[in-house]
Amino acid sequence: MLTYLRRSFIFALFCLVFFGLLYGFVATGVSQLLFKHQAGGSITANGSTLIGQNWTSPKFFHGRPDDAGPYAANPKATPPAPGGDNPLVANGNNGGSGATNLGPRSEVLLTDTKALIAYWHKMGVNPTPDLVTTSGSGLDPDITPADAYAQVPMVSKATGLSPRVLDQLIARETNTAVFGFLGSDYIDVLQLNEALAKME
Repeated sequence: MLTYLRRSFIFALFCLVFFGLLYGFVATGVSQLLFKHQAGGSITANGSTLIGQNWTSPKFFHGRPDDAGPYAANPKATPPAPGGDNPLVANGNNGGSGATNLGPRSEVLLTDTKALIAYWHKMGVNPTPDLVTTSGSGLDPDITPADAYAQVPMVSKATGLSPRVLDQLIARETNTAVFGFLGSDYIDVLQLNEALAKME
């Protein structure tokens, strides 16, 4: 009996040390050595490339909508306007994320989308469907090249850069689909705007 208890204790201690400590330290060390930027949260001077940022100035390209701008929730309105998704306060829950789950027949979704379309038209942009709909998480940092090209008139007017120069910038910042066929081409909005800021 004591032999079985001793073996069980030794095996449990081995598992604790190996899987609980050693494995974690080795995995962290390897990731820091081989993928330092990604392991550190993909942080740049202006934020993380993994989480959508809040861009409001016409001098920058905007990402997909969240709870900022024309999609904003307004608890003081009568009745309270639920708005879109805020990466930090989604659906009323601090730190949560996720879609509003508003269906295609939702009057709130229709009203919010119309407001967002009007907002883009006021900025001189003919919006793509992605620019007036939230992503599933509300945290999406990427847009399609078509989303970026649609915003060229707005950014060109605000920065004074020619549309041709901005088109070249978008082409340069476009990431191809993984292995050429998984997913679609995309642009990280933060990286695009950081490259844009260096041109001004």
